[in-house]
Amino acid sequence: MAERGTAEEYMDGYAKILADACPTGRRLNRDELEALRSQGERAAEAGVGLRLLVRAHLSAAQDVRARLRGAAADHLLAAVEQAVDAFAEGHERAQRLAIRQEEAARREFIDDLLHGRSSDLGRLAERAERFGLLLSHAHAVAVAQGPEPYDDGYAVTRGIEAFLGARFGNRRILLTTKNGRLICVAPGDQADVLAFFAKQAYAATGGGRVAIGRAHPGVGGVVHSYEEALNALDLAERMQLEDPVLHAADLLVYPVLTRDRQAMADLVRTVLGPLQQARGGPQPLIDTLTAYFDTGCVAAEAARRLALSVRAMTYRLERIHKLTGSDAAHPVHRYTLQTAVIGARLLDWPNQEL
Repeated sequence: MAERGTAEEYMDGYAKILADACPTGRRLNRDELEALRSQGERAAEAGVGLRLLVRAHLSAAQDVRARLRGAAADHLLAAVEQAVDAFAEGHERAQRLAIRQEEAARREFIDDLLHGRSSDLGRLAERAERFGLLLSHAHAVAVAQGPEPYDDGYAVTRGIEAFLGARFGNRRILLTTKNGRLICVAPGDQADVLAFFAKQAYAATGGGRVAIGRAHPGVGGVVHSYEEALNALDLAERMQLEDPVLHAADLLVYPVLTRDRQAMADLVRTVLGPLQQARGGPQPLIDTLTAYFDTGCVAAEAARRLALSVRAMTYRLERIHKLTGSDAAHPVHRYTLQTAVIGARLLDWPNQEL
């Protein structure tokens, strides 16, 4: 934006336009209106406020009125109205263009930041400072998703941004959206910011889910943390985790288990494959094991979760033992079965072929 100027610098020709139009009371012609719009655009680009400019136009109109005689003075107000309206239109047009350009630059920066696509990391770090981030420091990212997609201009986004601003003031925090999700980037040593964001996002989205990545240093740290948060959300859906706030640091065991996908698939096929012989297929028995392990191997609590009687729960566990040869109550067998059940959920078996 150009250096801020004075209102008078952007009023060339205005007095002459009034003086020419008033004697006959004619409307301002196309060239005059476009000249005024252009002046308004230049003033906006220079950062001169519209209120100051309107006052200057009214003051100049008073000077013109002093030189008018008879009926010409009666036409001044209509001419001023047309002139100021055209000038304001140009000023607003420039403002809208500047806002669109700013939004485009911000969106481009967000895309580069979250996907690590910029080949000039130094330039990315410079752009980050413009939006309040110091990429030389460690950062962590929280991602929230709700029942519907969200964008930067949505009331939910604006509301959370207002809450963050009121609570944390000038801290270096970036709130944005990507692919319909709410995203908060904060310094890695400020876990309270992401915890507060998670609380507000959960409430504002009507019970959505938030995942928080670990803090990582450097320019690539934001990308790393963002991907961890996304993976946590995906994992929560596949594993049917119920927690509204997930921390990637608490879920590290799952990527370890699936790092060798073929080995995990072999385990699932070998341990749980025999359940396919059960009447009704393997899924009810897998759900039985899931509930059993999730309740700390308390059969009564697992039965309650599945809306079964304890007797029916016991029968299912015995059926699993008979088909697989593994006893869920035996420590060694329990670990094997539980790992296989986790693998089945991660690999979406038996819905997907292994």
